[in-house]
Amino acid sequence: MEEKGAKAQAIGPSRGGQTTKIHAITDCLGRPAILRLTPGNISDVGAANDLLDAAGPVRWFTADKGYDADALRQRLRKVGGRPVIPGRSSRKTPVVYDKRRYRERWRIEAAFCRLKDFRRIATRYDKLAANFLSAVALVTIIAFWV
Repeated sequence: MEEKGAKAQAIGPSRGGQTTKIHAITDCLGRPAILRLTPGNISDVGAANDLLDAAGPVRWFTADKGYDADALRQRLRKVGGRPVIPGRSSRKTPVVYDKRRYRERWRIEAAFCRLKDFRRIATRYDKLAANFLSAVALVTIIAFWV
């Protein structure tokens, strides 16, 4: 049976109201290659496994502190990947990560900024998650691949 309601449509509460998060894996040039949607109240690290399943093996996984989790780090190392994720400030033991590579994370932020230049993406006019994800994919193709 199919899931019903806001969660099935990737809509959830956050500080600003009902929102959706777009998660992406980009290539080394910052072009989104894999896109996923989650409700606004789902943590970033909760979407990481789904993204990695779709991506297959990755060499470097650069992400912000929202993706800081020991389980994710172990999974990446197990398949030969290297996490470039700073530790949260609440961590008891500091995490070692490649700060030089982390400086390239601006490419990911720039990709999201470019996607949100399109009003339809920034405001999410589509009610259905499938329609919104299709719009995000179309905008990605136009903005980065054409």
